[in-house]
Amino acid sequence: MRNRIKNAIISLSDKSNIKPILQALKKYDIKIISSGGTSKEIKRLGYKCMEVSEYTKSDEILDGRVKTLHTKLYAGILSKRNSNKHKKELRKNAFEEIDLVIVNFYPFEETLKVTRDHKILIENIDIGGPALVRASAKNYHDTTILTSPKQYNEFLINLKKNKGSTSLEFRKKLSGEAFNLTAYYDSVISEYLNITNNNHFPQKKTIHGNLIEVLRYGENPHQQSAIYSKNNSLDIIQLSGKKLSYNNYNDIYAALNISKTLPKNIGTVIVKHANPCGVSINKNKLNSYLEALACDPISAFGGIVSCNFKVTKKIAQQLSKTFLEVIIAVGFDKDSLGILKKKKNLRLIDASKLTYKNLNNINSNFNSLLVQNVDNKIFTSDNFKVVSKMKPTKKIFNDLLFAFNVCRNVKSNAIVITKNTSTIGIGSGQTSRLDSCRIAIDKMKKFHKININDNILGASDAFFPFVDGIETLVQNGVSAIIQPSGSIRDKEIIKFADSLGVILVFSKTRHFKH
Repeated sequence: MRNRIKNAIISLSDKSNIKPILQALKKYDIKIISSGGTSKEIKRLGYKCMEVSEYTKSDEILDGRVKTLHTKLYAGILSKRNSNKHKKELRKNAFEEIDLVIVNFYPFEETLKVTRDHKILIENIDIGGPALVRASAKNYHDTTILTSPKQYNEFLINLKKNKGSTSLEFRKKLSGEAFNLTAYYDSVISEYLNITNNNHFPQKKTIHGNLIEVLRYGENPHQQSAIYSKNNSLDIIQLSGKKLSYNNYNDIYAALNISKTLPKNIGTVIVKHANPCGVSINKNKLNSYLEALACDPISAFGGIVSCNFKVTKKIAQQLSKTFLEVIIAVGFDKDSLGILKKKKNLRLIDASKLTYKNLNNINSNFNSLLVQNVDNKIFTSDNFKVVSKMKPTKKIFNDLLFAFNVCRNVKSNAIVITKNTSTIGIGSGQTSRLDSCRIAIDKMKKFHKININDNILGASDAFFPFVDGIETLVQNGVSAIIQPSGSIRDKEIIKFADSLGVILVFSKTRHFKH
């Protein structure tokens, strides 16, 4: 039968909810060894404990950098209870077995959120805590390791059930959680140091995340899935509606990737299956939604709307007329919530606290990771060159940049057709760029009436390898086109555009989205 716990080390930065633990340890006559602020808190709560320095007969040194790094502690934690050799060595050195370790770390991650002072951050890297945790987790056969107040209740139940001890199954589970924590903690620190060293692709890559929720299933019911965050919560807040699914999250982030590239407090994006089916930056917020919807109202049915502004009553009334899965906004006023919450299944997402910097995209397949930073390059006039004889007005040039910005968020091969900073046709995800042109044109003709005086603009996420794509767009009313340069036929494309009297603008950067 498992021996009862006799000695425990407690060293905490998070001292919340420790009183029930102390009560249980007193009940089972478990001696407590502690240090620093933790020992003061234990004594303040009316319980006895022995200072680490008294137990080890070694004072804390180096401003507290060294206090629990001592042979007596680690021998007590790591000794095998069923080893006569280990027992003999402990007796020889007058060391005791340590059966319970309760530790959490210096709050490096929390400190990182409030300061970038390197000296402060370095001093918040815990050394002794992770060492104690790793030693205890390694010797889970004999030692119990607690690393979070969230584990306390289960520990107390297990302690009572086993009459002052814990089960091997429970200790093994805690061991896994402990190594998850040390890996996470080191990952946060390594990422910080890699960023400060501009080391974007280190030889060893670790990715950390906190479990936010295990989802009902993945893209399909037979797939398991969960969502993690580098923070303890997501930067988006669900205000109402059904639980979000894997596909919902995928579409939400696809919509936000576009919204966050639009002018501040302007623009509406509608997404279906991770592709935009309507985007508008009309300065009138209601009209921006209506124009985004008008781009492809059939595809918008059951889609996700992202409003790059606060939703008001008037906008909510329009939004409620269409079946939507999710509405994202930079906040909702009281009246709009009253209208939209009547649809119990409609998910409302507040994205007002979402940041759009220092982001990476990660794709995982076959035990490999593809990592790249986000394509959120800010467009400036220096990145573009008017190559046609026909020159755009300032308005047309800015409208072309809008079309190109939307285009980089459409799955390749991508073609976007716009009028007055609103999309009127989008062709996405085709293996042929010409097919994408035809889809965009079909959408435009299906839902929009075009007259000869309209400025219809086209954007492509990569160069046209042949003139047929441009020819197809121009034959259907497009008078200005923006595309990346780089084709061996660029001169032929320019000559062809000039022969048609079309404005042609080249981008120095390509913007595939696969």
